Amino acid sequence: MSKKAWLVAIIAVCFGLGARALFDHYQTSQKQAQAGALQSQGQPFNLYNTDDPRPRIVYFGYTHCPDVCPTSLAVLSAALKSLPESTRNAVSPVFITLDPKRDTSEKAAEYAHFFHPAITGVSGSEAQIAQLAKRYGVLYRITELEGSAMDYAVDHSSFFYFLSPNGELVEKVPHTLNPEMLIAAIERVTGQNKEQQ
Repeated sequence: MSKKAWLVAIIAVCFGLGARALFDHYQTSQKQAQAGALQSQGQPFNLYNTDDPRPRIVYFGYTHCPDVCPTSLAVLSAALKSLPESTRNAVSPVFITLDPKRDTSEKAAEYAHFFHPAITGVSGSEAQIAQLAKRYGVLYRITELEGSAMDYAVDHSSFFYFLSPNGELVEKVPHTLNPEMLIAAIERVTGQNKEQQ
């Protein structure tokens, strides 16, 4: 094969690999966008709505959770209540159920509002929830409960995920009983300090 033919072949391979990478990136972006198209109270809710510039504070759990979820959402509520209104309005707290089989978007919203009216409770398809959980490293699994009226529990990791409007992970705060940890993270991502207000 001549030098020119080799060069043409190499360019063709590089072009093919580049096109494939672009296609893969497009498919990944589409999947992520679909995963972000959730529902709250029966209405569409887009987690990745770039028209809303507020950072998201996302907590993954489920409404039948006996301990960790109520505790975490109560801590989030306490953090929100202690912030000045301007700082509180600068973030979008979101509760995403890991149990879409039982948790409708109405049920998730009602549960979230029980803790604080600013927390949006959302649900989606099992595929959407799995995609979101995978993207942010949320670990969860269904555990059958023999002889229980609940049928099953959803064992899951417990973190608060601070996301930019386009879904990029900005910060992650582990399960805590101290609202100050969340307040500090909110102040960091919003650039607002409650001591200065």
